[in-house]
Amino acid sequence: IVKVIATDPAEPDNRIYATLLAAIEASRESVALTMAYFAPGDEFVEALCAAARRGVDVRLVLPGRSDVSLVLQAGRSYYTRLLDAGVRLYEMEHAIMHAKTALVDGVFATIGSSNLDWRSLVDNHELNVIVLGDEFGRELRAMFERDVAASRPIDAAAWARRPLSQRLYETFGRLFERWL
Repeated sequence: IVKVIATDPAEPDNRIYATLLAAIEASRESVALTMAYFAPGDEFVEALCAAARRGVDVRLVLPGRSDVSLVLQAGRSYYTRLLDAGVRLYEMEHAIMHAKTALVDGVFATIGSSNLDWRSLVDNHELNVIVLGDEFGRELRAMFERDVAASRPIDAAAWARRPLSQRLYETFGRLFERWL
C-alpha cells in the first residue's frame, strides 16, 4: 500500500508530521529514523521518549555535521532527554546527510522531502511517500542498518561530559529553533 502525502504551509496542520507522530505513538516494536535536519520540538521528542520507555527499540541516525550548524545544535539540545529515556542515537560524520526516512514496526515506512525541523513542518511545501508492507520495510531496515554501521554511537556518559561551550551552543540553537 502506497500513499503520497503533500503539505502546504497555508494548511493549518502538517499531515506528514501528524501521520509520523501517530505511527510512533502506536509503535510496539521499533522506530528507526534517519533525518538530515532534526529539531522537531517537544511534542515529537516526547513521543520518541514515551515509545522508548514502553520498551520500543527507538534508534535515530542523525547528522554529525551539517550545512546549517544551528539546526544541528538545536537537535543536539534534545539528546540528553532522548538518551535518558533509552533512545539510541547515532551521528553520521563521514558525509552531510540528506536522508529523511522513518520505519515503524518494520511495516510503516515514510520517505520524502520533509525533515523534522520547523521550516519543513510549518514553512515549506513537502512531499512524502508512505509505504505499508513487510518487503519494503525489510529493504528500508537494511539501509538503516548500513547507516547505523557507518555512524558513531552517542554514549550517554560521554555526552554528559561534553564541554560547557557545546552546551551553550546547543541552548542557543534551541532558542532559535523555530526560525531555522
